Amino acid sequence: MGRATVADIKGRDFSELDKEAKENTENTNKGSNTNKNRNTTTSDSRGRKNRRRQKKTMVVHPVQRLFDACKDVFAHAGTGFVPPPDKIEQLSALLDDIKPVDVGLSPRMSFFSPQAARRAPTITYLHIHECEKFSMGIFCLPPSGVLPLHNHPGMTVFSKLLFGTMHIKSYDWVVGAPSNASAVAEPSQTQCSEVRLAKVKVDSNLTAPCKTSILYPADGGNMHCFTAVTACAVLDVLGPPYSDAEGRHCTYYLAYPFTKFSDDTGDEQVSIPDEEKNNYAWLQERDKPEDLVVKGALYTGPVIREN
Repeated sequence: MGRATVADIKGRDFSELDKEAKENTENTNKGSNTNKNRNTTTSDSRGRKNRRRQKKTMVVHPVQRLFDACKDVFAHAGTGFVPPPDKIEQLSALLDDIKPVDVGLSPRMSFFSPQAARRAPTITYLHIHECEKFSMGIFCLPPSGVLPLHNHPGMTVFSKLLFGTMHIKSYDWVVGAPSNASAVAEPSQTQCSEVRLAKVKVDSNLTAPCKTSILYPADGGNMHCFTAVTACAVLDVLGPPYSDAEGRHCTYYLAYPFTKFSDDTGDEQVSIPDEEKNNYAWLQERDKPEDLVVKGALYTGPVIREN
């Protein structure tokens, strides 16, 4: 999702957890001085064997596996980067297996409670990790929460619905189709009045558990809108992430039926059978919606070890 909608939360303080872990370790290692002095060599040998056994049986948490895979998959990511098919399959498989409990989430959390109908529900973003190559985060939507139609320029995005039901409507640009700068759909929009033809890629509900959705720089539904049918959470992996400095800006859009501007552009240039016209729309850039509120909150899931 766009930097315009993502809170700048950069990590958390684990000093208390580290302190507690050290104290537990010290208590575990305490023993009788008499026992320590007896058969020291044998005890040391057993200790080394136990440590080796622990290393062999250590289980890597799903979020850590995902992070390690992202480091590999997006190692050379830049604008327009698309991972090779085997890497896409690898990352998708890891995301498919992640459950809400793996990231410290429960539908009972306050993020997902119904809100007053007089305003657009507030969406919560949980920052997990961000670097120059990729980002990981979770969007928490209460019922009726909406992430408006927006794009992902030059990016490959993996979205895993962790729980709930969400409606997704996504579009791809129609290559070679004319645009119309004179068709002013919303005169109040200050960014651009031009409308451009796009084709609907997805227009359906998704209910967890389901497969990970993937969009690419030029296809797969690069522009999409999420609407929460029920409370839901989406784990997003973006590679590379949004970057104003590198030209990867988040742009929002208004969508209009194909028939609204088809006569203005000339039907001879846009030849679409009547039965398929509902699969196309005219998109117009817009300002960030005023009623869109995305608040950052602390990610409380498992710690990611970056080294």
